[in-house]
Amino acid sequence: MKKILIISLFVSLTFIVETQEVEEVVVTSSLTDEDRQLSEIGDPIHIVNGEELGDTGTQSLGESIDDLLGVSSVDYGAAVGQPAIRGLLDGRVKILRNGLSVADVAGMGADHLNEVDLFNIRQIEIIRGPSSLLYAKGALGGVVNIIDNTISQKNFEEQAGGLGVEFQTVNEGDSKNFFYENNVGGLNLTFSFKDSQFGNYDIPNGAIIHSEEEHEDEDHDEHEEDMGFLANSDFGSTTSRFGVSRVGDWGYFGISLEDQETVYGIPFHGDDHGEEHGDEHGDEHGDEDHGDEHGDEHEGERIYAFTDSQAVNLQGSFNVNGSLVNSVDYFFRDTEYAFSEQHAEEHGDEHGDEHEGEDHDDHGHEEGPTVFTNDATEFGAIFDFAPFRNSHSAKVMVNFLEMDEAIVGAEAFMNPVQSEEFNIGYYLGTDLPGDFDLDLGVRYDSVNRKGSITEHHEEEHHDDDHGDEHGDEHEDEHHEMEEVFFDNTYEEYSFSASLRKQINDSMSFDVSFSSVANAPSSTNLAMNGPHLARGRFETGDVNLDPERGNNFEGTLFYDDGNFFGQFTAFQNSISNYIYLQDELEHMDEDHHDEDHGDEDHDEHEGHDDHGGLIHADFLQQDADFNGYEFEFGRRFILASGELELSFGRDVVNGEFSDGENIPRITPARNLYSLSYVASDLRLNLTLKDVEAQKEIGDGETITDGYKMLNLRVGKDYNLASGNNLRVSLFANNILDEVARNHASYVKDQVPLPGLNFGVKFRLDF
Repeated sequence: MKKILIISLFVSLTFIVETQEVEEVVVTSSLTDEDRQLSEIGDPIHIVNGEELGDTGTQSLGESIDDLLGVSSVDYGAAVGQPAIRGLLDGRVKILRNGLSVADVAGMGADHLNEVDLFNIRQIEIIRGPSSLLYAKGALGGVVNIIDNTISQKNFEEQAGGLGVEFQTVNEGDSKNFFYENNVGGLNLTFSFKDSQFGNYDIPNGAIIHSEEEHEDEDHDEHEEDMGFLANSDFGSTTSRFGVSRVGDWGYFGISLEDQETVYGIPFHGDDHGEEHGDEHGDEHGDEDHGDEHGDEHEGERIYAFTDSQAVNLQGSFNVNGSLVNSVDYFFRDTEYAFSEQHAEEHGDEHGDEHEGEDHDDHGHEEGPTVFTNDATEFGAIFDFAPFRNSHSAKVMVNFLEMDEAIVGAEAFMNPVQSEEFNIGYYLGTDLPGDFDLDLGVRYDSVNRKGSITEHHEEEHHDDDHGDEHGDEHEDEHHEMEEVFFDNTYEEYSFSASLRKQINDSMSFDVSFSSVANAPSSTNLAMNGPHLARGRFETGDVNLDPERGNNFEGTLFYDDGNFFGQFTAFQNSISNYIYLQDELEHMDEDHHDEDHGDEDHDEHEGHDDHGGLIHADFLQQDADFNGYEFEFGRRFILASGELELSFGRDVVNGEFSDGENIPRITPARNLYSLSYVASDLRLNLTLKDVEAQKEIGDGETITDGYKMLNLRVGKDYNLASGNNLRVSLFANNILDEVARNHASYVKDQVPLPGLNFGVKFRLDF
């Protein structure tokens, strides 16, 4: 039945297009030369036009680009979707806004969102290779750069604005937005505002996978999987941006202010894992009813996050037009970011009395808020050199970045860390004889991270009066805390080269090699405590070495105007790859291995228990990633519009040097696409066929495959008043599939949303 529905949609949509004129669109990348067309850039790259995003519903950054070859999303509910590129995630993909770092705390937790809003943007760029070395430090996976027009580099010719509204069925939510731009007295003014409020989203029945222990309790028979929605998956956000710029023959200068506040539920927390181990560890806490009491206390509890971000941006360019330097681009960004995670009761007095006056729960963590902060300042310049301007481009980048990261509150698992980064890079793009193009990038990074780790030492003093009473023995335990300081500096070079050959008018190939260093993050070094969002007690290592990825890839391009295609194969060897490894002893314990015996189990409880959380360490080992991506398709002129059909596939494999599989690797995917574009009509139908992931690492489970069918249609109407009305319809997960991303830490408990219909209206004036 599903196959018939898919075929019917593809066939019927081919015949609903209207007669329109087709306009040629040239897309350029901001990270290279604005005059250079996308087809001339040798790096593997995607550019998503803002107009395309305007027809889709509000969703996370990762989900917005998940349909691109080699790009996937690491989700944690509707609000969180961190991008992964070719199997690389956890901070190895750098998120930029207008070429500058987005200083959020997404790298500190899988449940933390990338603090970006995609309303009223110009484009999203996904870039690897030489040009990315100018703009991202340690980007082993690549760069996701979000470009908007808040600081305009050109004078507005006339005023423009728009009012918009959006509705979605999967969460019964809505979004409202407004933007305005105009040139007033020689100043270019821009303003945009968006407010979104979405409720808990629907999921197919039975989509949530719970542990066996939970199902043993008859009171849990009616879980969320039988209710058709995911509890605590709501999402709300308010974003505003204001910018002003002045443009002249000398260049441009501008300043902008960004403010964003977000509130969203966290649909899974490590406390759930604690219930699984209540019986095993209850005696250790001297509470025989620990498991049941914990479940009762937290039943109906809402766990949510609140973020508050303010950023000031200064950006400009000065046209030197000298014999040595053609222009200088300069930039400054100051960000104050706070992320608060809190507990709240959903059922009022029914549970409020239990928590009133409590400072902590049975796991030992307090119920108050935990606040993650990141105060960051980044500034620098890019010098565009003039000699041989007609035959090549040369740029030098100098960049400084300071960050103060801290976690304060009930569930703080890391002491504050201060980071200072200095980067200087060189980029060269040149034409060689024989229709060869060469791109080179070199960068020097100096990264300093300093902070401390609080080590807990437990000493037991036995007294004859205590006897054998376990509770009394706990009264005489003493916990000594020792603060160990670290001050680490990493100095590394990175290099990338890309050679492109134009074989004929239709065919070209590109080969590239890069060697990129990536310093350990603050969490890799200083993590030391319960990370409930992942259900683990995580421990960092201040002696971790920088990662180094040596990547080789080759791409063949073909495009004769009608038929098009490309094929890429890559091999990425990363030395000192940093990963989080669960303790094998605890893994065996979770599986209730009878061979452990009571004596060994008691000893483990006394020394290694962390409130029922799995103990996991950040370790290093050499790793290899390899895979391929290909796409081919056909264009047709249909009813004065252009119809495009394509098929693509991406595959990535990951293996450690000891032969074990790297965990959370994106499974192979097949991507089918039908699109139609005319002057006032846009239509796109995609089917993402995700295969099951059976190549799993330690502690992982197999993830079933799924088919994600999405549709979006946009139509413009010219009104008699001269204004334009844009109507967009979209439908996601049309087949209402049970779908989960294998790369997600909570793939079993937090599936993707079910069938969703939506509509958007925007009035442009």
